[in-house]
Amino acid sequence: MIFQNRAEAGQQLASHLEKYANRDDVIVLGVPRGGVPVAFEVARTLNVPLDIFVLRKLGVPGHEEFAFGAIGSGGVRVLDKEVVKSIGLSDLVVEMVTRTERAELARREGIYRGGRPALDVRGKTVILVDDGIATGSSLRAGVRALRQMKPAAIVIAAPVAPRSTVNRLRHEVDEVVCAAIPERFYGVGQFYHDFSQVPDEEVNALLDSAYRQRGEQQHHVAGLPGSR
Repeated sequence: MIFQNRAEAGQQLASHLEKYANRDDVIVLGVPRGGVPVAFEVARTLNVPLDIFVLRKLGVPGHEEFAFGAIGSGGVRVLDKEVVKSIGLSDLVVEMVTRTERAELARREGIYRGGRPALDVRGKTVILVDDGIATGSSLRAGVRALRQMKPAAIVIAAPVAPRSTVNRLRHEVDEVVCAAIPERFYGVGQFYHDFSQVPDEEVNALLDSAYRQRGEQQHHVAGLPGSR
C-alpha cells in the first residue's frame, strides 16, 4: 500500500478504527509534527477530539541519539533505570538533561497549543497516532509517559509499521492498529508519494481547525431542545 500523503493515510487508518467513532470517552493524540495530519483525519472521521502529545527523548550527553528516558506532554517523565545505572549517569546529569528537554517541550507546546490547555486523558481511551512506525522505540517511551496520565486504555495507531515492531508494541498497549503491515520495510517514507516535512504552521492550522469544529459541534448540541 502506498499513500498519496498523510491526509490520505489518516483516512485509510480511520477506516480501521470505526469502533471508536462518536464516543465521548475517546481522544486522538497526534505526535508532532508528522503524526498530526494523520491524526487530524482520524479524529475528524471518528468525530472525537484531537490534541497533541509532544515527546522529547532524554539523550546521554555526547551521545544524544542514545536515550536514557523520555518526557512527554503533561510533564511526565520515564527513565530507563538500567541504562542510567549501566552508564553511571549521576542524578545531576539526569536532572540537567531533563530540565533542558522540558524547556524545549514547553516551547513546542506553546507554539502548537497557542494557550489552549491540554485535554484531560484520565479515564479516556487514547488513540496515539503517528505517520508511521519504524523501530517504535520513541513511541514505547511515549506510552510509558502517557500511562502516568491515567488513561483507561491506550491504542497505538499508524498507517504503516513492520510486523516485528507491531508485535513488540502489542505488549506495551491495549491495541495496535495499522492500515498496512508490509513484509519488506526499509523506512516509513517508502510508503508515501509525498513524505515532505510538516511545518509548524500546518500543525497549528490543523489543531485550530479541529478546535473550532469541536466548539461548533458543542455549541450546536447545547442549542438543541432538551439539551439543557
